[in-house]
Amino acid sequence: MSMSSLPLHERTLSLDHEGLINVLANEPNLLIIQDLDGVCMGLVKDPLTRVMDSNYIEATRSFNGHFYVLTNGEHIGKRGVNLIIERAYGDPNLVKEKGFYLPGLAGGGVQWQDCHGEVSHPGVSDKELDFLARVPQYIEGSFKDFFANNNPNLDDTAIANYIQASILDNKVSPTANLNVFHEVFIEEEDYYFQLQQHIKQLMDDLLAKAGNEGLEDSFFIHYAPNLGRDEKGQEIMQEAKGKDSGTTDFQFMLKGGIKEVGVLGILNRYYYQRTGNYPLGEDFSVRNAPRNHHQLVALIKDNFDPEQMPTIVGVGDTVTSKAVKNNGKLSFGRGGSDRGFLQLIQEIGQEFNTGNLIVYIDSSAGEVKNRKPLKLEENNGQTYVIEGPGDPRDEDDPLTLNIAFPGGYQQYINCFQAAAKQRK
Repeated sequence: MSMSSLPLHERTLSLDHEGLINVLANEPNLLIIQDLDGVCMGLVKDPLTRVMDSNYIEATRSFNGHFYVLTNGEHIGKRGVNLIIERAYGDPNLVKEKGFYLPGLAGGGVQWQDCHGEVSHPGVSDKELDFLARVPQYIEGSFKDFFANNNPNLDDTAIANYIQASILDNKVSPTANLNVFHEVFIEEEDYYFQLQQHIKQLMDDLLAKAGNEGLEDSFFIHYAPNLGRDEKGQEIMQEAKGKDSGTTDFQFMLKGGIKEVGVLGILNRYYYQRTGNYPLGEDFSVRNAPRNHHQLVALIKDNFDPEQMPTIVGVGDTVTSKAVKNNGKLSFGRGGSDRGFLQLIQEIGQEFNTGNLIVYIDSSAGEVKNRKPLKLEENNGQTYVIEGPGDPRDEDDPLTLNIAFPGGYQQYINCFQAAAKQRK
């Protein structure tokens, strides 16, 4: 059987965008769970410069009740997505009234928002929020210490500006973002490597500090991109190597704030919309859920009516697979901040036979240069993807990317808008 004759959910890196439009436009029991940066807007070094197409924003309303975002970023704050949407219209009241805010989970799953901008943080304590509020100050102090002890031949004003651009003072996911510094030190690879190691040490120190304040089980570090998780379940930082920036985002996050668990939070609310009942309870918090994929799937099997299970379309742009040699043997570090939630959606589809789709957006053309572009080939007038974002030697990667958008977020949002116009 040729690849083109297979159902979409059985294909790999297909460019059948019309097929995707057909599913999005016509599937009545549809649930779209979508990442944001690099997916519906460009990847930029400075989050304050992000913009979003108002046509795309309005298209999301055609999927009202069927579309939710799932991001490690945040809805609120000066670097939140809400401000981007408000800038697109110039009138926050209009955005609120029309329901143009993007509904779903931010902070990896701990910050819920509806389309009118009503935000809550289920399961998060005041003590945890207080500690998180102090993290940006610690990040700033750490940057200043580094540059006080390492002379980069930059004037003080430039350093101060770069530092401010690198601190994301998010409410539930304060972040040190090294994209700007990677560009500044692109020819000074050792210097950037030292800075990356310095920030990693800061994050380790902050976890220890939280533990000393009675919050030892409250937080974890999300590295983006990363090399998957170690045997203790901790994410593995991707060290800078040559011109490859490796991990650029160091996010201090609440435990439970991982995207795959966020899928359960969204699915729980989706079922309530359709049935009037929350399968996991109205007060379900991602912070109380298991982390293991098998346990998550088992939890869904035990609590969710299979007759009501939707076709889930997961959309992301950050999936990695890096070869690592240990004692002459080749292994693969499989990571990327979207991998976990996309793989869980795939597993749910396999378990419930719902034809779930995994959609991959190639964001390598953005300003952030730590993503591998898709490799394309022409054959008899047709374009094919012949190599995905991972290492081609990783033949046992459990995640299958069904549909690909080599043209990046612009190509995807055009497809999304076309489906929205056809959606009944």
